[in-house]
Amino acid sequence: MAGSKGLARSGALLGAALIMAASSTPSLAADFYAGKQITLISGSAPGGGYDQLARLVSRHIGAHIPGAPTVVVQNMPAAGSMVATNLLYNSSPRDGTFIGLVQRGMLLAKLTMGGQVQFDLGKFNWLGSLNSETAVSLALSSSPVKTAKDLLEKELVVGGETNVDPEITPRLYNDLLGMKFKIVNGYNGTTEIGLAMERGEVQGIGDWSWSSLKVQHPDWLKDKKVNVLLQGALTKNPELPDVPEAMSFARGDLERRTLELFFTQKTVARPMLAPPGVPADRMAILREAFMALGKDPEFLADAEKSKLEIGLISSAEVEKAIGLITSATPEVTGRYISALGPR
Repeated sequence: MAGSKGLARSGALLGAALIMAASSTPSLAADFYAGKQITLISGSAPGGGYDQLARLVSRHIGAHIPGAPTVVVQNMPAAGSMVATNLLYNSSPRDGTFIGLVQRGMLLAKLTMGGQVQFDLGKFNWLGSLNSETAVSLALSSSPVKTAKDLLEKELVVGGETNVDPEITPRLYNDLLGMKFKIVNGYNGTTEIGLAMERGEVQGIGDWSWSSLKVQHPDWLKDKKVNVLLQGALTKNPELPDVPEAMSFARGDLERRTLELFFTQKTVARPMLAPPGVPADRMAILREAFMALGKDPEFLADAEKSKLEIGLISSAEVEKAIGLITSATPEVTGRYISALGPR
């Protein structure tokens, strides 16, 4: 009997200890951030849509993290976020003090930039995405290309950024849709391409995010300085009812499914992530802080003032999109690779 009582007492003490340990875990994670600095890697050049969003997040997310850490942005735009993504995966601290906002092209980079990719997409810790996107193709109103159908017969000179959507999208359209984009690479982001359009160096762009375009260049639309030729996304944007969808020009079912693979990344167009190996309790705090931004009146007011569209997407939804990308059939991935083969 005494032995039974002793065992019962020991079990009760052990249970109490486990409960205390479990209940202290969130507190320990919360205490971790007090007095700390979080570095937010922006995998894009200063001034562009990604960078503006990174700086918006940096101004507010710390207020939703226990301990109120400071958040600083570090730009790392090289190779369309490749350097930033590789760093976050391989060499940045895995303690929850480094996070990133990378260009969505990284979600499919393994298929066409395999030698440069030093990360496993499925092993990142995802915070979520700040928005989904619709790609639009533009032509200056002074160019001979006025409609999407014109692109099947007339050449349009567009500014490109190597291995990033302004280059990748028109290359896909050329191969999968039979269009005639002539891509001039060497620009570092849509801001530079926009300036090149205004200087007359190029006639348009093959892929500009609609949410960024209407904020950065509302005069282009109001004064009809450009024609919006195409929209690229899995679903039609209600703000562009008269702009044809790129997939409607697909030459066949395989080409259509290949475009669907590409456009899947646009459903999580502004992905935020943390390195593998970050403790689960700290990731829970970071994800909760990220989603709290969607209900933060100061964050939303700042976004409106900065003319940035926000539509937060949870980490679970991002992981779902990643699963669709990583499970694509060899037939589709092969067609994607062949479309973006050697220049």
